[in-house]
Amino acid sequence: MTFLDMLQAAERQNSSMLCVGLDPEPARFPQGLTANASKIYDFCAAIVEATADLVIAFKPQIAYFAAHRAEDQLEKLMAHMRRTAPQVPVILDAKRGDIGSTAEQYAKEAFERYGADAVTLSPFMGFDSIEPYLKYPGKGAFLLCRTSNPGGDDLQAQRLASVPGEPLLYEHIAKMAQGPWNQNGQLGLVVGATYPAEIERVRAVAATLPLLIPGVGAQGGDAAATVRAGWRGSSGQTTAPIVVNSSRAILYASKAEDFAKAARREAMKTRDMLQAARA
Repeated sequence: MTFLDMLQAAERQNSSMLCVGLDPEPARFPQGLTANASKIYDFCAAIVEATADLVIAFKPQIAYFAAHRAEDQLEKLMAHMRRTAPQVPVILDAKRGDIGSTAEQYAKEAFERYGADAVTLSPFMGFDSIEPYLKYPGKGAFLLCRTSNPGGDDLQAQRLASVPGEPLLYEHIAKMAQGPWNQNGQLGLVVGATYPAEIERVRAVAATLPLLIPGVGAQGGDAAATVRAGWRGSSGQTTAPIVVNSSRAILYASKAEDFAKAARREAMKTRDMLQAARA
């Protein structure tokens, strides 16, 4: 199955558009695991097991592992997710952006070392920084487009006078991803839930691409507005999927020993909220 096939199958099987972001911060771990970086795998594995039937995807953020010298725990977690939830695709949040042989090594890291189904990338250096990832058949790549942080305006909201119609930079990225860059149907876009109007503008340009949408939960994005802006379907069937990410609100729903049960309750609440907005 291609990444897009997996995404659509997980959406149907789990009735979900929710992605759980795995951003482990040992200082915020619950009782019994508190501030112990060697327990990153244990914490994340418990979250995965508690939410595997509620999500469309998991999204481990590589920096949260690398900062604690826990890349070996990430490898172990990726293998655990493939065994525990083989129906759920895994998006490695790495935001890589380089060219040539360096990009080839980053692609090898994401898809061969970690076995991810998709990866997040920065398109700032152009198509030749993306192309090495597209050489892995069936794998996905989400390009940063209209991100959820306020500083995104510094570049993403600037107009391109050299392009006909003077689109905003993020609209141009969406157009390229929908068109000439998407040679094998592997691309998606990252757009922030904190800007639902911009999600609509991206969707108008990129009518069928999957959208990875962070910012719901701790960042304050409106779940219902996000779904209305980004999800598209006909007769209940998805034609343009969205992957709505929530990390901290789910991971740290409780600091007690029941943290996994609390994470499941929060994930279920968020999933149901998203589904209700779709209906």
